[in-house]
Amino acid sequence: MPSFKIDVSTAVVFVATPPTPKLVSKQTGEIAIDRETGAPLATVGLLISDEGEGNLYQVTVPNTGVPENLVPGTPVTVVGLKARDWENTFNGQTRHGISFRAVAVTPVGA
Repeated sequence: MPSFKIDVSTAVVFVATPPTPKLVSKQTGEIAIDRETGAPLATVGLLISDEGEGNLYQVTVPNTGVPENLVPGTPVTVVGLKARDWENTFNGQTRHGISFRAVAVTPVGA
């Protein structure tokens, strides 16, 4: 499925929830791996505010693009943010949504 670039150049972005490992399966605890780089993946909650509206997004980022000092409230810059729609069927139920992916999340001024 195609992905779409998201322009956050005029937005204010803060860490809402610290990075956590992105899991393939909660039962096994297996951590998801980036197919392109082989790096483990993390999920970080970001509050993105632009044009008077703020939204919380769960963004997947390779561990190589996430510094260890990201804590809630940290203002950050997001590099390469993209959105992709998804759909899957599990146990006869179809689910769909939008996933968000970035190359890196770095503290402002770093």
